[in-house]
Amino acid sequence: MNRILGTVTCMLFLVLTACNDGKKEAEKMKMEAEKVEMEATQKKDMEMKKMEEEKRVMAMETSIAGKAMSNDDLSTLVAALKAADLATMLSEPGNYTVFAPSNQAFSKLPEGTVDNLLKPENKEGLQNVLKYHVVSGKITSDKLMEAIKGGKGKYTFKTVGGEELTAMMDGDQFMIQDSRGKKSQVVQGNVDASNGIVYIINDVLMAKK
Repeated sequence: MNRILGTVTCMLFLVLTACNDGKKEAEKMKMEAEKVEMEATQKKDMEMKKMEEEKRVMAMETSIAGKAMSNDDLSTLVAALKAADLATMLSEPGNYTVFAPSNQAFSKLPEGTVDNLLKPENKEGLQNVLKYHVVSGKITSDKLMEAIKGGKGKYTFKTVGGEELTAMMDGDQFMIQDSRGKKSQVVQGNVDASNGIVYIINDVLMAKK
């Protein structure tokens, strides 16, 4: 009897041990599967973030701000955009037409004007000056020419600051006139960007005070 009882006890012990081992193995496999799934999710998230960052960098490089930053002749404008906190606006998705003053254009201003505008306390004034060079919507040279012809030689439009600019032709050259009557020549046009178009001009436009 004792022998039978001992045998049964041994069998029960072996069964319980086998069950426990099986349970532990199942838990181990489950943990390993969860680990693999978590690593795959983390890898996917990292790849997505990398792709988003690459898209952001590419969008920045091909934006109006990016085009300006890659042009040595617009370095003064870039410094002004950064000081006025407008570089971000011109690097984000949207549709703008920008009449970008060249370094030579800024050099025509009275001595000390640019340095004064770049001071933190004159940020609002600098923003107003720069916004006078930005128009909502993408105006290609073809559209600009058509609008000038339709307006019998002149095309007046508003900037994002609410002031007016007038486009006209001088021979085969585009001219942009500010509200003071000062005319600036477009020295390079139709510079396409991901969020608009850029025309480089040889004078800084100023709204009539």
